[in-house]
Amino acid sequence: MEEPLEVVSVGSALVDEEYLVSNLPEPDAGAYVHEESVGFGGVAANGAVGLSRLGHDTGVVVQLGNDDNADLVEANLREEGVSTARVRYDDEERSTYCMVFRDPDGERTIVTGGGAAKNLELTEADEAALRSAEVVFANGFCPDRVSRRLAELAADGEIRLVFDLASTLDELADRATERETIDDLLPHLALFVANEVSIDSYLGVRGEEAIEALRKRGVSRGALTSGEEGALLWDAEGVVEVSAFDVDVVDTTGAGDAFVCGLIHEWLLAGESAAEAGRFGAAAGAFNCTEQSARGGMVDDDRIRTFLAERS
Repeated sequence: MEEPLEVVSVGSALVDEEYLVSNLPEPDAGAYVHEESVGFGGVAANGAVGLSRLGHDTGVVVQLGNDDNADLVEANLREEGVSTARVRYDDEERSTYCMVFRDPDGERTIVTGGGAAKNLELTEADEAALRSAEVVFANGFCPDRVSRRLAELAADGEIRLVFDLASTLDELADRATERETIDDLLPHLALFVANEVSIDSYLGVRGEEAIEALRKRGVSRGALTSGEEGALLWDAEGVVEVSAFDVDVVDTTGAGDAFVCGLIHEWLLAGESAAEAGRFGAAAGAFNCTEQSARGGMVDDDRIRTFLAERS
């Protein structure tokens, strides 16, 4: 029998092909690659790794292809202390991968390929692992059938579910979580997270208007991020505005994932206030921007608290 984990993250784990380019091109324009490297990503894997580095026992439910990238991804997860008991392989599809194009200011564009992740389905053993966890973390890139099943488990009170919309509905269309499933998820979440672009694609509004709409749909606790503008968090006590930290940005990839890890760590697992959790999450996100790749600046609890103390 598998040991219960504090957090189980559902979705994708993949290789990031990273390219430092002269500029992020407009349509019909071009760019030049100055540097290229290989890293690791995927929202689910990033969440599991980030929370592992914060001191939690974590695991993933992911599907990889049966190829060299799959071997690299699984080995990396093991090195990070993430349980790979719920990793499986797809003999028909290539492992999902991302091409990450980053400009000199750290802004990026991401293009995804490979089909293994979108074929993920939950097994009875997966669901048993989810039920035994303190928190289940999922995101909009999960296949719709997976998100729908998570909604059912959360509605029945069997799991404590965090959901990050993570992308626009256009990008998720035909391969990931659908609008109707998001509608069903919302009233049963322990925490909902979205960025300003993804929430606008879903509701047609941003900021406090979006919070009001989400509250009417049953979301009792959530966070809306706005990059350099910070974030808005809300719970039963009200709405809290959290400022972003000013850091030397190297790469913004994974900043949102680091922020969510900080919220889960402080808000859900430690029971801190929205204001404290938001500040910790903002620090985690900012710290991650100071290094290259999706997880380059994901660090432990002590380093984030030192970062915060220096800015108090």
